Amino acid sequence: MTDFFLFINEILWGSILIYLLVGAGLWFTWRCGFVQFRYLTKIRRIVMAKNDADPSGLSSFQALCTSLAARVGSGNLSGVAIALTLGGPGAIFWMWVVAILGMATSFVECSLAQLYKTRDSEGNYRGGPAWYMERGLGMRWMGVMFSIFLMLAFGLIFNAVQANAIANAVNNAFGIPKTWIGISLMVVTAGVIWGGMRGTARISQWLVPFMALIWVLMSLVVMAMNIERLPDVIALVFKSAFGWQEAASGALGFTISQAITTGFQRGMFSNEAGMGSSPNAAAAAATWPPHPASQGLVQMFGVFIDTIIICSATAGIVLFSGILDAPHPELNGIMLVQQALSNVVGSWASAFIALIVILFAFTSIVANYAYAENNLMFLQQKSPFATVLFRCLALVMVMFGTLSPLPLVWQMADVAMAFMAATNLTAILLLSPVARDLSNDYLRQLRLGVTPVFDPNRFPEIKSQLEPGIWDNPTAPETKR
Repeated sequence: MTDFFLFINEILWGSILIYLLVGAGLWFTWRCGFVQFRYLTKIRRIVMAKNDADPSGLSSFQALCTSLAARVGSGNLSGVAIALTLGGPGAIFWMWVVAILGMATSFVECSLAQLYKTRDSEGNYRGGPAWYMERGLGMRWMGVMFSIFLMLAFGLIFNAVQANAIANAVNNAFGIPKTWIGISLMVVTAGVIWGGMRGTARISQWLVPFMALIWVLMSLVVMAMNIERLPDVIALVFKSAFGWQEAASGALGFTISQAITTGFQRGMFSNEAGMGSSPNAAAAAATWPPHPASQGLVQMFGVFIDTIIICSATAGIVLFSGILDAPHPELNGIMLVQQALSNVVGSWASAFIALIVILFAFTSIVANYAYAENNLMFLQQKSPFATVLFRCLALVMVMFGTLSPLPLVWQMADVAMAFMAATNLTAILLLSPVARDLSNDYLRQLRLGVTPVFDPNRFPEIKSQLEPGIWDNPTAPETKR
């Protein structure tokens, strides 16, 4: 089974996804005026803004934390370790590259999700790729296809990956049998996923900043304790990224293609840019200023936090510990990170990482499920039976993940991610003229020194595609800032 998924992945990633990811990232970077470099200084004000006048959605901060809850998971820990062992130290460089390009892609997909959002029967905002495929492209069939891919990936397979990371970390640290870990995780997850997107947001806005800060601080401690390795680590990353290390010594056995492919796969799994997941959180926001591009900027910053900061923190722990100086075939995934940190600070590190993994991976499970249920609603499967059945399937996959071998669950995740990304990237490339208009409109108002407000009357073709009442009455006047 593992070999079968490996074969599919080699076709999807080696022949399609890498070129599509890079091409889309470069295209959106140029199309939106290098948005990831021009707007960074304005993100803090947008993230912390509160839109008390619109109780229909999450705040920008809650939407960011919800998307980070899904992004920041085992991919930031075991995923980085896998990238470093399969692709070499240079894989982290290519993770940075895919993150920088992915910031522009994330801006586009999340701006579009905010633009084409709708209200559900309870008056709350809903939206995501399936909605902009239906409304923006007039292709409901594509939205249905994407929703099915997302439900399989996020509701089922990705949750198995997160559960696998928790089981391995806790078993390695405390020796608790994986069966008991799986049962406990199922019970706790069941108690939380009944809370929906708002329940996920309430948990995420407290847990995500705390766990990210703790992990980054630990990485800084490790790097400070081994500061003399800094020049060697920097040289190793860049040499390995371009295959120069192999040519110099021939000892590591990593090729540039391995570094690029592994870095892109693990980078995309971690930050999810272009995959079409974070737009589900972006659409749920009552964003401020009242312009779709505002939420695009917020979610773009989430990619930066996830990969450039948190994944780099994990890579720093592994590389500065020196554990890769010698081969350790018996260590993979999260166990490599545990051993790396233990080598520097002592044996208590194993238990510390187990706790971090529980926080990272559990919030991902909850947010992943919220995304999946959102798309279940798009399929108009609102019956209590369909919802309960899907929740039970999600819990079964949590148990499956705790008991399955590591390579299998990661190969399954890569296949699911590829189908989602290919569908979503196709849609946002077709909608790139709309994304360009949103970006230009936002920048125009900033240049005028006014609060950006989206007025659909300026875009008649777009207005006809929007749900009535969503953008008809902007709540912020164009006043001088």
